[in-house]
Amino acid sequence: MPATDNFSRFQTTDISPITQAVLVVPSDSTDLATVTRAIYVGNGGAVTVNMADSGTSITFANVPTGTTLPIRVSRIKATLTVATDIIALS
Repeated sequence: MPATDNFSRFQTTDISPITQAVLVVPSDSTDLATVTRAIYVGNGGAVTVNMADSGTSITFANVPTGTTLPIRVSRIKATLTVATDIIALS
């Protein structure tokens, strides 16, 4: 029997809890299926992303293990990304 979702009738807003999580395989050529609301970094290091609105590529250096970055990104790039176990949250 599926779990009951008591909040399914509420509209999702920018302060709503995360409802989707997908393990990311960084890629220099492929966008994520969905723009993130945040990313979780399981094992720390540098993370290079394309920001959702501007498309700007930026590297977040020395991201600690277990960090959730509240950033909207369209791609997590393989080049310069050292962190692993990255999860896209939306």
